[in-house]
Amino acid sequence: MDVISIEIEQVNVQALKKLKSEGKTIIPDPHVLEIIQDKGKQKDFYLKNNIPTAPLVNPDETKQFVQKLNQGGYDGRGVLVVKDTKDHENLFQEPSTFEALADIKKELALIGVQSPSDTLNAFGKLLRLTTFGESHGPAIGGIIDGFPAGISIDFEAIQDALNRRKPGQSSIVTQRKEPDEVEFLSGIFEGKSTGASIGFIIKNTNQKSKDYSHLKDVYRPSHADYTYTQKYGHRDYRGGGRSSARETANWVVAGALAKHLIPEVVITAYTSAVGTIHTDGKSLDFSIIENNPVRCPHAETAEEMENFIKEIRKAGDTVGGIVSAKIEKVPMGWGEPIWDKLHARLGQAMLSINAVKGFEYGSGFQGAQLRGSEHNDLFTEDGRTQTNLSGGIQGGISNGMDIYFKVAFKPVATLQMPQEVLDADGNLTETIGRGRHDPCVVPRAVPIVEALSAFVLADFYLLHQARNLK
Repeated sequence: MDVISIEIEQVNVQALKKLKSEGKTIIPDPHVLEIIQDKGKQKDFYLKNNIPTAPLVNPDETKQFVQKLNQGGYDGRGVLVVKDTKDHENLFQEPSTFEALADIKKELALIGVQSPSDTLNAFGKLLRLTTFGESHGPAIGGIIDGFPAGISIDFEAIQDALNRRKPGQSSIVTQRKEPDEVEFLSGIFEGKSTGASIGFIIKNTNQKSKDYSHLKDVYRPSHADYTYTQKYGHRDYRGGGRSSARETANWVVAGALAKHLIPEVVITAYTSAVGTIHTDGKSLDFSIIENNPVRCPHAETAEEMENFIKEIRKAGDTVGGIVSAKIEKVPMGWGEPIWDKLHARLGQAMLSINAVKGFEYGSGFQGAQLRGSEHNDLFTEDGRTQTNLSGGIQGGISNGMDIYFKVAFKPVATLQMPQEVLDADGNLTETIGRGRHDPCVVPRAVPIVEALSAFVLADFYLLHQARNLK
């Protein structure tokens, strides 16, 4: 037998403690299980660690309260709601915990899962994406939990989003040819979401692993090679393995699905800078973004950027740049006031994209140079603002104005020119990068920025809906 399932209240904690003392790894720790099994110990743990919980009460001094058996009270058993004198006559006689009766109309339960190795491959709160796969593995893919049932799925829109991100689409990006066709395995039936987990895969078809054999025992500068090895002790060196931007195709699928939940929200990202060439102060035409391979909304600047990237590629070098984003029609009230501020979650998503080195929203770092009298967004009578240096977010919550931000990307670390590297024996040596790489990731990052923006906003949409249950 490979798996044994035991009700948590039936687990023999003392036996597990003995196994732990013998050097066996027990997850969760027996001490944690001991707390879980005893409502009294749970309550003490909550109070000691300032975790919000109903206060303890003395049943002899309180008319209304909840009695919970310290042990054995699971799945609705061992819990007694006391509201009047008659209920007092039916109290449990076993050791119990007595707490104040909370006036609850609806209960929302959230479950969070983290792997034993402390690595997280999931993102989101109510709408949650878990991904898997490596650049040169057989496939990449993901599972989306929390997607509501009954949503008609636009498969063509999802594929269009993937086509905007996929490699080999122009002369200024990597020439790896991948069809990037998504296959849905679950959660969608007869064109509609079922409410079950949506599982999908994207097969890898054009790997050339031999191009990376020379990197097996060396670490490229400013790359994840060295840090992955130090963290895990073993890495997939083929195409960067798990650290490859191939992973972002999963995010584009998730973002395209997320857009189904927020159809009124308009998300537009574009290339605003490549190296020192930028669109600042120029008149932008968003209708031409997809008319040039750089995805820049200014025709002359787009041509200049494209020619520069071609020069960089010819020299065997790489260059960075900036993706700017504008999000329109986000309702007021999305976002949380402390740890899940809307801009913080957007920032987390953007800073998780490969090669990203910076994120700023609203006035960003330039706002630090202004006085308060210059920076404040004064109100109009309809509750909107005369200016928008706040970038559509105040106190971590959307205010109904346009949200805008910038994402800075560093140059790709792998160069097609001689470069000093460190080998596994600690020696400095020289190598030339091979394989197929983007000379500038910015043009292909545009749909990734849009996708992650959509996923974050759809998650906040669901959170906002849950908060306003009536």
